[in-house]
Amino acid sequence: MKQITLKGARVSAGYTLREVGSKINRSFQTIAKYEKDSTKIPVDLLRELTSLYNISPDLIFLGKSTKKNELA
Repeated sequence: MKQITLKGARVSAGYTLREVGSKINRSFQTIAKYEKDSTKIPVDLLRELTSLYNISPDLIFLGKSTKKNELA
């Protein structure tokens, strides 16, 4: 199964970091932090983000983001 990074999902959904932070009441820095390393993302935050991006949590790559892993 192909997976997408949090950043790839956000970009595909057409959102900026600031827009996502505003929509889910978190700082854009928090979103950026988990886009770089999603290994310890809280489950509730993952659910909020995947709901906003309209994708299944199963499609998210949970690990440290590298350019070769990103599918935008």
